[in-house]
Amino acid sequence: MTEILVQDAVLAPISTADRVVEHPAWPKLKNAVDEIRPWQSKDGSIDFDAEGAPTRAAAEAALEAIAEAVGELSPLLPHDAAYHRALVSDLRKWADSAFDVPDFLDSLLAFHPAAGRADGLQHLVVFPMYTQNGNPDRNLEAVVLRMVWPEWLAELERTRYDNPLFCGITFEDFTAGYDTNSAVLFPETIAVREAPERFTWGGIFCDREAARFRAVTTAAVSALGIDLPDDIREMIGDQQRCQEAFVLWDLVHDRTHSHGDLPFDPFMIKQRQPFWMYGLEELRCDLTAFKEAVRLEAEGVPQGRDAQYAVLFDRMFRFPVTGDRVRNYDGLGGQLLFAYLHQHDVLRWTDNTLKIDWERAPQVTNELCAEIEKLYRDGIDRPKLVHWFAAYELVSRYLSPHPGSRWAKGPDALDLSLPPRKLVDDVLPDEFPLSMFYEALSKKLKHVIASTKGITATGPVAVGAASGAAA
Repeated sequence: MTEILVQDAVLAPISTADRVVEHPAWPKLKNAVDEIRPWQSKDGSIDFDAEGAPTRAAAEAALEAIAEAVGELSPLLPHDAAYHRALVSDLRKWADSAFDVPDFLDSLLAFHPAAGRADGLQHLVVFPMYTQNGNPDRNLEAVVLRMVWPEWLAELERTRYDNPLFCGITFEDFTAGYDTNSAVLFPETIAVREAPERFTWGGIFCDREAARFRAVTTAAVSALGIDLPDDIREMIGDQQRCQEAFVLWDLVHDRTHSHGDLPFDPFMIKQRQPFWMYGLEELRCDLTAFKEAVRLEAEGVPQGRDAQYAVLFDRMFRFPVTGDRVRNYDGLGGQLLFAYLHQHDVLRWTDNTLKIDWERAPQVTNELCAEIEKLYRDGIDRPKLVHWFAAYELVSRYLSPHPGSRWAKGPDALDLSLPPRKLVDDVLPDEFPLSMFYEALSKKLKHVIASTKGITATGPVAVGAASGAAA
C-alpha cells in the first residue's frame, strides 16, 4: 500500500496497482463471473433443476466471491463508489430471489460515467446483460474500461457537438460476452425490472473499432491494389490516431440520430419499417460525421482528415461484407456509398486495381449526404408508405434490387389495403444483393473479418503492399 500526496493533503491509501486489472481481486472476480455464466438461462436466471446445474450453495458462493472482489476493487475507483455499493446490493438481492430473472435497475441508476468524463479514468462494470453484436443472452458480464476524453474532444463537444451522454471508452479486460464483435456498452442491454425514464450514458469502444478497422482496411488495401496517400497510410498504421478518428466519428454520429430535418424521429422510436430505412439512417449519421470532419480538416483540426477516411474505408470495405445477408442495413449503407462514389467516377475498378480520386472524394461523399438529407426534409410532407417508396427509389437508383422483389415492381405489386407495417413482410431478406465486386471481395476478406472477433488495441497492424486483386 502507498499514500498519494496532492497539494500537501494525504488521501486514503490505495493499492499500488495503477490498473484495476493488475489488482489480485480482478482475476478472482473474472473467474467467479466465468463460473456463473454457463449456469444462466437466456433471461439471466439460473434453473437449478436443469441438467448440469449447480447447487444453490455453489451459485451463492460464486456470487459472494464477485461481491467481495468488487469490495476490494472499489477503493481504486472512488468515483464509482455509489454504483459499487448498489451493485453489491443487487447481486445479493439476486441470490435472495433464488437466482430468478436478475434485476439490476438500482445499480444501473447509480452508474453515471458520462457525468464525470475524464481522459484515462477507469471504471469497473458488472451487469447481467446481452452484448450487442455479441452474446444475445443476458449473462453476467464484467468489464474494466477507460474513458477516452482528450481535451480536444471535450472542447469540440462543449462548443459544437453537444452530446452529454456520450462516452468514448477502451477495454482494459472483459469476460466472455465481450470476446465477440461487440464494441458498445449500452444501458438498454442490462436486465432490469423496468426501463428507466431516460438513459444517462452510452459507451462505444473506440479501441476495438480502430483495431478492427486497421486489420480489415490493411487487407482491403492489399487485395484491391489501392495507392494510399502517405498520411492515410501512416494513419492506418497508428492505433492511437485511429482511435481518435473513431471517437470523433462516434461523437458526431451518436448525436445525429436526434438532429437534422427528421420526418418523425426515424430511428430512435421503436417501429417496424423496411430495413433500408435503418440503413439510410445509419448512413446519414455517418455521412454527417464525414461532413463535419471535412469542415474540421479545413479549420486545422488534425483528426478531421483521419475521421473522413475511417468513415470511407470502414463503410466501403468492412460493412458490406460483414454479417449475414438478412436485413443487413449496415451492409446496405456501405454498398450504397461505394456505388454512389463509383457511379460519380470517384472510384474506378480498372485492371484489377481500385483507383480513388482523393481530391473529389470529400465533395462527392457530401453530395450523397445532401441527397439523403433532402429525402428526410421532404419526408415530413409524405405519408409513411410514400416515404418508404421514396427511400427505396433513392437506394435503387444506385443499387440493383433483387430480381424477385415485389417492392421493386412498385405499389401495384403490393396489397395496399394492409397497414404499412404488414407490407414489411414483402421485403426480401436480401432486398439489395451484393454486386459481383463485393462477392469477390468478401472471399478475400472473410477470414480477416472473422479474425477480428474480440480484438483490442494489442499491437501494430502494418499496411500491406498495394498488390493483389479482389477478383
